[in-house]
Amino acid sequence: EVQMVESGGGLVQTGGSLKLSCTASEFTVGDADMTWVRQAPGKGPEWVSAINRGGSNVYYTNSVKGRFTISRDSAKNTVYVRMNSLKPEDTAVYYCNINPPRRDYWGQGTQVTVSS
Repeated sequence: EVQMVESGGGLVQTGGSLKLSCTASEFTVGDADMTWVRQAPGKGPEWVSAINRGGSNVYYTNSVKGRFTISRDSAKNTVYVRMNSLKPEDTAVYYCNINPPRRDYWGQGTQVTVSS
């Protein structure tokens, strides 16, 4: 059974940084396009970023462009998103998945809270 495992979240002040990690059991992250999605309290899921299998193409939603950087390390079977200049509106649970996402691959996510 494939399970995505996200980590690296926490509580930071506005302007702070975090680096989230995503690894997976029973799945080789390097074999797939990957994505990060977040869900803020009381809101629906929001796509954040994606990276293709080779890592040569990356994509971001407009609100995080210039602040977030997605990357991958196939040797570590891990996908990352580095988040700089965090804002209160970045507060959410962050999830990773393949791209396009599979319903049965969602993990527990990692909570990011940005205080003002």
